[in-house]
Amino acid sequence: MTEKKNYTTISIPTHLYEDIKKKIEGTGFESASDYVVYTLRDVLADLEKEKKIPFSKEEEEKVKERLKALGYLD
Repeated sequence: MTEKKNYTTISIPTHLYEDIKKKIEGTGFESASDYVVYTLRDVLADLEKEKKIPFSKEEEEKVKERLKALGYLD
């Protein structure tokens, strides 16, 4: 038995849709929706990576020093 996928509709400006259709011509993407889903997954994966990689103590100290030099911290 195949898994049933659920979908929803998201509106984007028509000009953006047309730009996507042009961009994916000759690629492996079968539709603008496929491209948008791929792109969103990529963006969300990058955001997840950013959340999981905290500043090292050294990086945190450098940021604090820069903020102090700019007058944002005492």
